[in-house]
This record gives sequence, C-alpha cells and structure tokens, in this order.
Amino acid sequence: MGEPEPGPGTRPAQWRDDLRRGDDSLFDGRSATGPDVDYRTLTYEVTGRIARITFNRPDQGNAITVDTPVELAHAVERADLDPDVHVMVVSGRGKGFCGGYDLSIFAENGGDPSTAVDSPTGTVPGSRTGTVLDPVVQARNHDPAGTWDPMVDYAMMSRFNRGFSSLLHADKPTVAKLHGFAVAGGTDIALYADQIICADDTKIGYPPTRVWGIPAAGMWAHRLGDQRAKRLLFTGDCLSGRQAHEWGLAVDAPPAEELDERTEELLERISRVPVNQLMMAKLAMNSALFAQGVANSGMISTVFDGISRHTREGYAFQQRAATVGFREAVRERDEINGDWKRGRSEPLDG
Repeated sequence: MGEPEPGPGTRPAQWRDDLRRGDDSLFDGRSATGPDVDYRTLTYEVTGRIARITFNRPDQGNAITVDTPVELAHAVERADLDPDVHVMVVSGRGKGFCGGYDLSIFAENGGDPSTAVDSPTGTVPGSRTGTVLDPVVQARNHDPAGTWDPMVDYAMMSRFNRGFSSLLHADKPTVAKLHGFAVAGGTDIALYADQIICADDTKIGYPPTRVWGIPAAGMWAHRLGDQRAKRLLFTGDCLSGRQAHEWGLAVDAPPAEELDERTEELLERISRVPVNQLMMAKLAMNSALFAQGVANSGMISTVFDGISRHTREGYAFQQRAATVGFREAVRERDEINGDWKRGRSEPLDG
C-alpha cells in the first residue's frame, strides 16, 4: 500500500488539485468510462481539464443540420458530467465557425426524402424522421400554397434553441472561439457561450433580418444592450471581430494568427480554478441574465422567426431561392448592402 495523501494545508496550493486526487476525493476509486459516440456534425475531445467541441462540416461551412443541436447538447452534458473537465470550448474546423442553417437541407430542395435524418448505430440516439425535426415535415409546413402551422414551426426551432442554449445552462464555463464567419444561426450558438473570443477579422452578424429571419435565440440585446442590438438587427449588418471586442460582445479579438494562442491562454487560466468555484461564479452571473428575461426573449424571438419566414416577403425570398438557389437569393439580398462575397467558402445562411 502506498503512503496516504497528506492532509489539508500540508501542500502548497492544494486547492488546485484535480477532483479525483486524494483519499478524501468524492471520486476515489470510481473510474470513468466515456460513452462511445460518433457524432455527425462535431468532434469531442478532452485534453487535460479542457473539453473541446469542434464543429466538423468544413466543406459546408459547418452549417447547422437537425443533428447539430442534439449532438451539441450531448457533448456539453458529457463535459459537464466529467469531473476532470473545468471548461469547454466550442470552435469550428475549416474557414469559419458556423455559417448558419444548411438551407440546402431545410428549404432549397424542399427536404429531400432520400436524405436520412435518423442517427445510425453508434451516434446520439433518437429518430428525427416523422417528427417536427424532420426536414420533409418542415418543408411541407413552408409551402405557400398550404396552411402554416406555427406551433409545428415553434416546436422545431425551440428544440434547436434548447440544444444551443446548453452552452448557457451548462454548470461549467463555456467559451466560443470564432474565426472566419459566425453568421445567422451560427450566432445563435455563439451568443449562448459564457465567453466569446474571436479573430479580429471574423464576420459576426445576422443578415437574415433583412428578410426571412429573426435571431431565434434572442440573445443580442442581452449581450450588447438594446440600442447596439437594434443597430445590427435593423440593418442585417455584421461586425468584424475587432468591432465585436470594442462593443463588448467578445472578451478578446487578437489577429487571426494569434487566436489559437490567446484562446489557450484563456482556457488555461479558467481551468486552474476549482470546478465548484467556477460553477458558483457562473450561477451567480447567470442569475442576472435570467432576471433580464433570457427565456422569454428566446420564446418571443423563436415565434417571430417563424412568422418572418411566412410573410409575403418571406415567401417571395423562399420561392426565389427555390428557383435560382439560396446562394443567388442571398446575393440579391445582401449585395446592395455591400457585404456579399462569392466563393466556395461562403457560408450558408439562415
């Protein structure tokens, strides 16, 4: 038998110990076995005290599918339950963080029935086919010739919000690391994180407020205050990462080549703090956000997002997109504002 662990106060900075260390650990003798999960839209890795959740559809601009919110919530819960993890970071592979919803699935093709939406063996369980999350069902609910059921729309979008808001409701701190673009639905994810750090040239905003969208998460006013939030949502304009830092949306906006290093510095500093201290600090700060009405903002914004896609103007945009493709419809929407850029890396939208 080995020597017993020294008692409290006998070692320097003992409060920085891992939760599993010491004979008095609540987890003494309890080995952790992580679930064997293959995600479709992201990867999950733990290094030291940091859980790394990385969107992994780089060829599609990490665009959101029906799997994204379910898998994100699952990964966040894994990190929350792991006593080794002190902080989690969400980022994206490829040329950007997330370019919004994959409208080639949700709208442009009317929901291709041949596209599977159920999870195969080994992935996060739960059938999406035949539910409100089924893109075919939602495509039918977006038919201008039919009757729109707003609650079927709300049932879908509110569940996307629940998945994304796992970053806010997680016990442990969450950091969103942004680069390239974080637009439209991508901001619904990023703005739920406790801390945003971004490259100074990141494009951040919600262009669909020009037509066919309201930010369903409803977080802009809570993060920026009402006047600056309105400035963005009345125009659909985007911020650069540098502007996001100046406006208080991001805690740091280093040059793109320094983003990795600066993010790791932030994560390392957070990870040194005991988990219980981090949880208490987050709960205390979140209480102010909840008192502001975050949940109510999300509910109202989600309803209005559905309405915005079922107005005369919304149907006109949708049908134009169905005729010429969403990229062309988005170009027509945004080019007059001077912020359209062609290229294969151009994010999907919505």
